[in-house]
Amino acid sequence: MSDFPRLTSELPLRHKVLRNRITFGAHTANMSVNGLPGEQFGAYLLERAIGGAGMIVAEPMPVHRTGVLTRGNFLAEDDAVIPAFRKIVEPVQDAGAVVLQQLYHVGAHGDSDLSYQPHWGPSGLPSYHDSDGSHAMTGAEIEEMIAAFVAAAVRCRDAGFDGVEIWAAYQSLLEQFWTPWSNRRDDQWGGPLENRTRISMRILEGIRRACGENFIVGMSVSYSDSFDVTLGIEELTEVLALHDATGHLDYVSCGSGGYLDFEKLMPTFVLGEKPTVSATEVFKQELRHAKVQAESQIRTPENAESVLSANQADLVSIVRGQIADPNLARKVTEGRADDIRGCISCNQMCWGRRSRDYWISCLINPSVGREYQWGGDRFIKSKAPKSVLVVGGGPSGLEAARVAAERGHKVQIHEAASQIGGQFRLAGMQPRRAQILDLMGWYERQFGKLGVELRLNSYLDADDIRELGADVVVLATGSLPDEERTQRWLPQLGPLPGREHGNVFAPEEVMRREAKIADTVIVYDEGGNMRGVGTAWHLAETGKQVVLVTPDPFVGKELARTSADIPIRAKLAQLGVRMLSEHAIAGWHGQGAAVRNLLDGSEEEIAASALVMATTNRSFEPVSAELTDLNLRIVGDAQAPRQAPFAFYEGRKCGLEI
Repeated sequence: MSDFPRLTSELPLRHKVLRNRITFGAHTANMSVNGLPGEQFGAYLLERAIGGAGMIVAEPMPVHRTGVLTRGNFLAEDDAVIPAFRKIVEPVQDAGAVVLQQLYHVGAHGDSDLSYQPHWGPSGLPSYHDSDGSHAMTGAEIEEMIAAFVAAAVRCRDAGFDGVEIWAAYQSLLEQFWTPWSNRRDDQWGGPLENRTRISMRILEGIRRACGENFIVGMSVSYSDSFDVTLGIEELTEVLALHDATGHLDYVSCGSGGYLDFEKLMPTFVLGEKPTVSATEVFKQELRHAKVQAESQIRTPENAESVLSANQADLVSIVRGQIADPNLARKVTEGRADDIRGCISCNQMCWGRRSRDYWISCLINPSVGREYQWGGDRFIKSKAPKSVLVVGGGPSGLEAARVAAERGHKVQIHEAASQIGGQFRLAGMQPRRAQILDLMGWYERQFGKLGVELRLNSYLDADDIRELGADVVVLATGSLPDEERTQRWLPQLGPLPGREHGNVFAPEEVMRREAKIADTVIVYDEGGNMRGVGTAWHLAETGKQVVLVTPDPFVGKELARTSADIPIRAKLAQLGVRMLSEHAIAGWHGQGAAVRNLLDGSEEEIAASALVMATTNRSFEPVSAELTDLNLRIVGDAQAPRQAPFAFYEGRKCGLEI
């Protein structure tokens, strides 16, 4: 009997039967080429279909020229997408998945840099995407928009999709019409609920009429209680009940957050899991025809099964979980849930890359977006197995060892410390980041199954490496903190003045509990990421009085792309952390620091028992010069200190190339 009987059970949906209740929901992968889906996007979706997803909802299609939001959006209002999508849809269906496309328009929250169009909305209010205002749609333009949604759905039908999902979430165009705060019209499109829902009801009815009965139509909404001006649960349920009563709506999917509280839209590790089930439980009780899907931070099969078992939803959308492990659904079905590589909810390479207008990837699964080149997570055995020695058990070494073993090589990995993970494990010891430690456990389980020989407390010098006689040596020895504590934005200082007075530490020393810190501590964060911010959070939670100093214009600047920065700053403020932006450390005096304002050059003396310097590390690679005659690969921070995604990437690439 399956450990996940509800999750793995079939679900009838209109004219189709889903093989399980796991959806790979709609999200912007940003992989189009000149507005058309191509090999990269096709392989990305196909990998999740092969991986067992019951339903896949393809990246949202802007239905109208005023709705273009990203460089990678598909062409709006253009039949050229039909044959391009047909090449993608058919293989996904052949792999057993039902496949839909989401249709969207962001309303007032457009991006003129990409669309070169005014943002269309119900009442001409400001955009929350950028600093522009929007255009209040005329009655004729509303009719044009309704026709655009229907025409886009017909293109999806002609491309072979099994249906479409109408996007009405995150304060998008349709929700802007539904909500009195954003819909201030006094014509037939505003005022009473019947008027405010007229546009979406017309779209729903038009799609059903144009595309026929054998065509799934879903609707995506979102719920949040952050602001009183957005729809409450009773109001949102009333809106959905109107659409449900038509019999045209096959399912409703509920996400969290929106443009007003963006940090909840794709919640990171900072926030709680399963944030939408209080809403979907109400929908389940009130809707008579449409199935109900829960989405947003449902990372694991255990979470998903608990939602379904409690009758809080009929199916679940697991997006980031299936980005991290495209075979999640298949592993659940086959009783191999402990083999699932769990998402760590960091958003760093999925939403984080998308927010910079790149195609998305994954910190812990670098095959994402490269499925068409690397074959996803399905490995081809080497025709010439070798002995492989991996020196170093951080992210690059772990991934190189795992992938080499998957390909049939005989692998030894030696780690000088008593545990695997290196600096990444230390990151997992910061507040709310234990998912990283779960990942370390996954690697250990995979090594056991793959026959990788793991040696801990094993420091190897050049003679040791040569003596082991491996066919291939992978140096993944990582990086070490800069002992000079050099600051990028005070280059004239050189090494930190006063570091010889002691009590100056790196974040790694703090997280390894090697730093003796009394009461007040200054944390200098030059990276704008969790190495500095997370260490400050950890120290504040242990009762230290923390002053967080950064040369950036705000604390957690690099975390802004992941949407984790706002809740983390709020948490730091609650813990009493003093935050000084656009400052650097002019000198350390043993009992305090001179903190320099980078705007006007003024300095302030801050008393502290210790100074933690989160500055750029230096590579640690002490042996390659003595091993030039060996088949040697250098990966990760041993080449150049960078963030974790690039270490996992180089480890995967190295393992594939051996």
